[in-house]
Amino acid sequence: MGRPRENLQAITDEIIACELCPRLRAHCARVARERRAAYRDEEYWGKPVPGFGDPGAWLVLIGLAPGAHGANRTGRMFTGDRSGEWLYGELHRQGWASAPVSLGRDDGLRLRGVYITAAARCAPPGNKPAPAELLRCRPYLVRELSALPAVRVRLALGRIGFEAFLAARRDLGLPALAPKPRFAHGAAHPLPEGGFLLCSYHPSQQNTSTGVLTPAMWRAAFDRARALAAGPATRPRARRV
Repeated sequence: MGRPRENLQAITDEIIACELCPRLRAHCARVARERRAAYRDEEYWGKPVPGFGDPGAWLVLIGLAPGAHGANRTGRMFTGDRSGEWLYGELHRQGWASAPVSLGRDDGLRLRGVYITAAARCAPPGNKPAPAELLRCRPYLVRELSALPAVRVRLALGRIGFEAFLAARRDLGLPALAPKPRFAHGAAHPLPEGGFLLCSYHPSQQNTSTGVLTPAMWRAAFDRARALAAGPATRPRARRV
């Protein structure tokens, strides 16, 4: 994507050691110390959560942030809460995950052709990272996208993931999208660098328990991702000089 390719492990190590957002680091540490009653005997991860998946991924998923008692506890994106049950269950159904559940960083789960990341790497109070916190975290997403050369479909899970991807593209110096794509569940937008941006509602418990996102809608998003990747490749547009 127009810059030297980085090593995903090096990015992971930097994310885990990150201390850029004092409010978020204090919140994650407090949650890890106090714990939820159901997990009182578990040791929480409590650190920033790196991306997870296949370095040769054709599909990258961009979520919001770790859950306080989900990924902040387990150390893996979308792991330890209901949203993770939806995600890994569907990835397994599609044949892209070695198991239908994700338990934690050391459970041996493997993803095939998929990489999972997020706009923010620390669990935010109220699940709402501040704009300045998202800005400080964005370089990690930019670097991950640069390190994933085979990606053809970028699936934004929720509006914040959608906006984070568009901002990361700008930081990568990629051609602007005009008009700006519209976020809507199931919407797919061809990208001038090749491939597609696909949108889905986030599988948060708020969305899934109220019917904003149904199992059929969720499954259709991944079926669409498969179809987009299998179809004729979009060709990068020539840049004007």
